[in-house]
Amino acid sequence: MASLITKQAHLRCIFMTWKCLSANWTNTLFGSQRSYATEGDSKIPKIYTKTGDKGFSSTFTGERRPKEDHVFEALGTTDELASAIGLAREFCLDKGHTFTDQLDKIQCVLQDVGSNIATPRSSARESHIKKTKFSPQPVADLENWIDAFTLELPPLTNFILPSGGKSSAALHVARTVCRRAERSVAPIVRSGEADPDVARFLNRLSDYLFTVARFTAMKEGNSETIYRRPE
Repeated sequence: MASLITKQAHLRCIFMTWKCLSANWTNTLFGSQRSYATEGDSKIPKIYTKTGDKGFSSTFTGERRPKEDHVFEALGTTDELASAIGLAREFCLDKGHTFTDQLDKIQCVLQDVGSNIATPRSSARESHIKKTKFSPQPVADLENWIDAFTLELPPLTNFILPSGGKSSAALHVARTVCRRAERSVAPIVRSGEADPDVARFLNRLSDYLFTVARFTAMKEGNSETIYRRPE
């Protein structure tokens, strides 16, 4: 999946619904949808390209790097995060939660995060940077959502364990993956190879996932497990 992010970094959202394609989260678009077949050509494209068989993959700027490069590590973890959020979203949909549209938009923004990471500034042309620039608006949106949920939640007076029902626990899993994604992105941002707002977004996203996990448990009437020191 990480290879798909890098090879099609100009796409806004590849596997998301029309909501993602119309989500007004950033001021930049990564170009129009690419057609894989000419008009009248009914040949079905293959999902595999074989270009990574020797352990190398390409960034959006065209660099060939080993698959264990920190850029691809960060891309893979970001993709894992989007998948974890997708699973949590399914649990939340089953329970009729009304904030699932926020999770949709977050998954779309994570595609933008991947595009930015896949465009190292040291090898990027101005056209690359223009297409993959990351907007600060998603950070502000997360903060607004966190504040709104917090107003409805009781004060947090104890350490809690991931709990509160399936929806809440799944959101906690996504939160921990988010923290790992943040750690993998931090050195890339620190070296100037990615936009600082990418790191801010991931940092704020983990706070959002923690808050919405608590909100979910409360709305479902499930108790959160409080940490108690083992005797």
